[in-house]
Amino acid sequence: MKTIYTLLYILSITCCSFGQGVKLAKADKKYEKYAYIDAIEIYEKVAEKGYKSVDLFQKLGNAYYFNGNLDKAAKSYDALFALNEEVAPEYYFRYAQTLKVIGNYEKSNQYMELFAAKTNDSRGKLFLQNKNYLNDIDVNTGKYILDTTNINSEFYDYGPSFFGNKIVFTSSRSDGNQYTKIHDWTKQTFTDLFIVLMNAEGKLEQVENFSKTINTKFNESSPVFTKDGKTMYFTRNNYNDGKKRKSDDKVILEKIYKAELVNNEWTNITELPFSNDNYKTAHPALSPDEKILYFASNMPGSYGNSDLYKVSIDKNGKFGTPENLGPTINTEGRETFPFIDANNNLFFASDGHLGLGGLDIFEAKANGKSFEKPINISKPVNSTKDDFGYIVNGENLGFFSSNRDGGKGFDDIYTFKICTHIISGIITDVETKEILPNAKVTLFDDKMTIISETISSEKGIYQFKIECNKKYYVRASKETYDTNEKSFDAVSTIGTSTLDLELKRNVFPIEVGTDLAKLFNISIIYFDLDKWNIRPDAAEDLEKIIQVLHQYPAMTIAIRSHTDSRQTHKYNEQLSDKRANSTLEFIVKNGIARNRLTAKGYGETQLLNNCSDNIPCSEEEHQKNRRSEFIVIKM
Repeated sequence: MKTIYTLLYILSITCCSFGQGVKLAKADKKYEKYAYIDAIEIYEKVAEKGYKSVDLFQKLGNAYYFNGNLDKAAKSYDALFALNEEVAPEYYFRYAQTLKVIGNYEKSNQYMELFAAKTNDSRGKLFLQNKNYLNDIDVNTGKYILDTTNINSEFYDYGPSFFGNKIVFTSSRSDGNQYTKIHDWTKQTFTDLFIVLMNAEGKLEQVENFSKTINTKFNESSPVFTKDGKTMYFTRNNYNDGKKRKSDDKVILEKIYKAELVNNEWTNITELPFSNDNYKTAHPALSPDEKILYFASNMPGSYGNSDLYKVSIDKNGKFGTPENLGPTINTEGRETFPFIDANNNLFFASDGHLGLGGLDIFEAKANGKSFEKPINISKPVNSTKDDFGYIVNGENLGFFSSNRDGGKGFDDIYTFKICTHIISGIITDVETKEILPNAKVTLFDDKMTIISETISSEKGIYQFKIECNKKYYVRASKETYDTNEKSFDAVSTIGTSTLDLELKRNVFPIEVGTDLAKLFNISIIYFDLDKWNIRPDAAEDLEKIIQVLHQYPAMTIAIRSHTDSRQTHKYNEQLSDKRANSTLEFIVKNGIARNRLTAKGYGETQLLNNCSDNIPCSEEEHQKNRRSEFIVIKM
């Protein structure tokens, strides 16, 4: 009898294992065809029966991850790492990302540490370089004022674009969609483009299907339009003229298409020449002069899953060769949904740069033909979920997409205003109360970096536009007056504040040959032994020199640098030249024109004491000779 029970038990286990294997094989086929929702349903049922494996939890986690359901992905990856099996490093990154979504930043950082240790990946390096990145993100919080829009549905709504006084966006809503074909990936209809009028207050009104000639039974999304409204670029599955084409692995990928408006109908739909059946091109964006098209792609040569590229458009509408935006912008993760504002600054979504979780939106300032290091635009635009599809007009009104908690559908479109504040005031004489026109007024941020400069009007008035929730310094200077400076904390609302500055007339006579250090009680700028870098104490004193130069815009000075007597005469001459040039560059960097400065090193030829090679001296005595001086040579 015992033998029979044993055989029955073994048989039940074998049948159960066989049954689970059949289900997993079915789920895997769904997974490989990107039918993630169907795959998730089967994987979850198998897991509920107690079945555990690395492959199961990897695919279940990925299915949730790729569908933007990151909190559920976190549970699957949690189960994966509980098995204590060795997995590919990318899973450490994905797990770290999903942990942010559920607010567990401490554990997320631990897995980013492990990810960085296992790879040479730029995402790991970025984390190691700034483990306190959340503090930097918090600094930028409060720049945007958010609101919901009334165009969201219970489905996917995302990817807005300006089209004159209208907004064109992407949606998988069934109401108004031309077709009822269901996407295996989302279990919703394929996305169409929809259009909505934007009134003078930026509110959106009645939604309509955008175009029967543009929208097809496959996905259309993320359009961009030329300013004249006659040309559009948009994303569509690899389908045109009733024909679909697949990649070598049998997938219909995304391509960028161009269309022209002829007699109020969108026609002449053609795919762009750099698109390809075997890689994605998507989410086009135009530069302000419409000579460059930016887009996302995983074409050969990409750093990660999706990189940002640019391609030139000549006057005949022909395209150049796409150029990758490089490692400053792109990572081994996803960089997508580019947008270029009126000042040529780049906005994009990324999960490779340090963020709050999921896709975050970043800004990279224009710097000539390239871009500076991206900065996370922070809360409230960014959240722990996916935030992307940022656009803004010249009036500081914009829109973006997010699947954050509290939304109406899977993705929703939100609107924002950039919180700007006006600070203005009057410059006057402190004693006579006389209005002072033509005073130079400089705006600094909290790190004393120059933000903007202006000249007071005939009525002594100045004005700056500043961001909300930040600290600033305002400095006023005028020839024959002492400089005055005040700090200002910008409030969190759009509006205007007043900050008046009074200047005191300067009684000191300044003539050619004047030693500024003596006249204004400014310390001589000292250097460390054998060094020419500007020390912190020297930087403070140089700031006084800079203020005097701002106060007297016609003044030209000579920077004279010196060494002590140690080392050879030739060596000291070279060292003093380096000190003089270092001082000059510091002053230029802080806003003084280079043509108002000269710099020369005198080596050990002008010692202030008897500390020559033959006379022993203390370090303090040698220090007096390592200096820079500031002599007025022109007024």
